[in-house]
Amino acid sequence: MATNPVSTDPEVAEFAGQLFFRLWRASHNRTAEALQTVGLSPALFAVLNYLAGHDGATQRAIGTAMGIDPSTMVSLIDELQRAGFATRRPHPSDRRAHAVTITPDGLAALQRARALASEIEDVVLSGLSSAERSELVALMQRAVRAAPQQTPWTSAEGD
Repeated sequence: MATNPVSTDPEVAEFAGQLFFRLWRASHNRTAEALQTVGLSPALFAVLNYLAGHDGATQRAIGTAMGIDPSTMVSLIDELQRAGFATRRPHPSDRRAHAVTITPDGLAALQRARALASEIEDVVLSGLSSAERSELVALMQRAVRAAPQQTPWTSAEGD
């Protein structure tokens, strides 16, 4: 296995944020490119992933759970709807809200996208064992839960 020529000296890779950013860069462009083949961006993929487990959630609930600004959430749902991957319907118990439902085409796109994302993750994290990958994800989930409240993500920040 070829080693990464980018330095891991403490002066270059001492802080978790720097390491997170480098791992993100290693996977993001590859993932974005792969997701385009199924009509998704990383942000749309994230929303579809959420919908797969919370079908019928309101736009507000999705945005709150994912840390996405309400106006950005509306535009993401608009994109999913235009692509035929999700639908919006009046919420059954809140007339001011819309329930978002994943469509059969959305489920098919999500299934293909998950496979592509898994392949890329396998490459990016190839230096870790399966147990280490699971531990890394568990530690990151714990850190995210404990992190200070952050401002919601907006479309101006890009995908």
